[in-house]
Amino acid sequence: MRVKPGARRDAVGGRWGDGALVVAVAAPAVEGKANEAVRKALAKAFGVRRQDVAIASGERGRDKVVVIDPAPDDGAEVLAALLG
Repeated sequence: MRVKPGARRDAVGGRWGDGALVVAVAAPAVEGKANEAVRKALAKAFGVRRQDVAIASGERGRDKVVVIDPAPDDGAEVLAALLG
């Protein structure tokens, strides 16, 4: 996943580079604010609770690996739709 902090608005969707999901958040990349905004945006996009979304790696970078546990039943379809 590729994060774009400081965007005009929160948005999830699109591809970056080798097929990574793009997540744009309005929060700045300061003191974990962007990470929390990413968790919230992904939770909304996948229809899960924010607590179910965890950043597995990339806490301090734009490229992140995220785990949704428990995974939603339609997670693969939602991801495919978001990637466009």
